[in-house]
Amino acid sequence: MDKKELLATLKTDVAAAHLPLKDTATNLVFGKGNPDAKILFIGEAPGANEDLQGLPFVGAAGKQLDQLLHLIGLCIDDVYIANILKYRPPDNRNPSVEEIRTHTPYLVKQIELIQPKVIVTLGNFATKFVLAKFSVDEMKSVGGIMSLHGKEQHLMIDAHDYLIFPVFHPAAILYNPQLRETLTLDFKKLGELLRSA
Repeated sequence: MDKKELLATLKTDVAAAHLPLKDTATNLVFGKGNPDAKILFIGEAPGANEDLQGLPFVGAAGKQLDQLLHLIGLCIDDVYIANILKYRPPDNRNPSVEEIRTHTPYLVKQIELIQPKVIVTLGNFATKFVLAKFSVDEMKSVGGIMSLHGKEQHLMIDAHDYLIFPVFHPAAILYNPQLRETLTLDFKKLGELLRSA
C-alpha cells in the first residue's frame, strides 16, 4: 500500500475508536494535503469550520496559513496538515492532558507514515508535544511558544532526524494582529531553511 492508502486505513481506525470529544463533535478532522510531503504542519485542534467540514485549517486561521504558505512559495499540495486532537473541543477550549494522551498516538502514526523531514509546530500545544519527543508527560518541561518560535531544532525521535520549526498558530494573529509581523518573519525564515535544506 502507498502512503495515501495507509493514511486512509488509519483514518478508518481513528473513526472507529471511541476517543474523547467524539460525542460532542460533528466530524472527525483527520488531516489533509500531500501524503508524500516533506513538510508536516501540526496544529492544536479543529475549530468550528473544521468540525463542520471535517478538514483542518478551512476557517479564518486556514486562510492565514494559506497566505503564509504562498509567501514562501508553497501551497497545500506541497505540505500535509494535521492536529494534536482529531475532534473539536467544545467552545474551542484548550485540550486536556487526557485528551492529548488519547488522540496523539494517531498523530504519531501519521508522522510515521508520512515521514516528513520538517515538522512545523503551530502554537503551544503542538510545539510542546513534538519537542517533548511525543511524550505527553514531558510536555510540561518544554518552554512555551513565546520563547521557542522561529528557532529551528533538530530532534532524533525513533531513529528519525527531524527539523522542528515552531511558529505561532495562525489563529493567534486573528486575536492579536501585532503577531502578524512576527509570524511573517518566522515563515520567511522557514522558507530560507527549506531552500537551503
